[in-house]
Amino acid sequence: MGHAVQVTHQSGPRGKDDFRSERLRLRSWRVADAAFHRRLWEERDGRVPARRRITADGHPTLAELQEWLRAYEPTPPPGLFVVEQVETGVATGYCGLVENSVGRPEEPELAFEFLQEFWGRGFATEASRLIVDRAATMGYEYLASTVREWNTASLHVLSKLGFTDTGERERDVEHGDSLLLRLRL
Repeated sequence: MGHAVQVTHQSGPRGKDDFRSERLRLRSWRVADAAFHRRLWEERDGRVPARRRITADGHPTLAELQEWLRAYEPTPPPGLFVVEQVETGVATGYCGLVENSVGRPEEPELAFEFLQEFWGRGFATEASRLIVDRAATMGYEYLASTVREWNTASLHVLSKLGFTDTGERERDVEHGDSLLLRLRL
């Protein structure tokens, strides 16, 4: 099932662009998004490394996430965006580019994460398509993405976008191997 992805740009905070499709708006992070960001941390799968989940003593706290958002700089451009439904303004997840953690530095990683209540609606694919298209217009030749081998939903999204498995693996017996995928733009 396809959804029209027609990009319009609007000036956002810090001079960044906002992106829109028929159903979604990708906008810059705000300090007020800290509670939403914490919900994402709380919902993460137990197989995700502990450093990316809420600790037993409650870290990161709301205040820590607010500080992170105050200091956030989009590297590499265009950075990460909150994904909202156009019709309701409800935040559903985030999507954007992050520094490449395992592959080539000139190939930023596509990253996305959505609240579980919005899984299965095509939002990750639609938001990611906006970012992929923007990356192409910015002159990137390739994008990368790393994903745990057990995360079949994210692998499906990446496949729909045209990412292919490079065959490179980061072995992790405890949390599951990470696969490196790549997309030529």
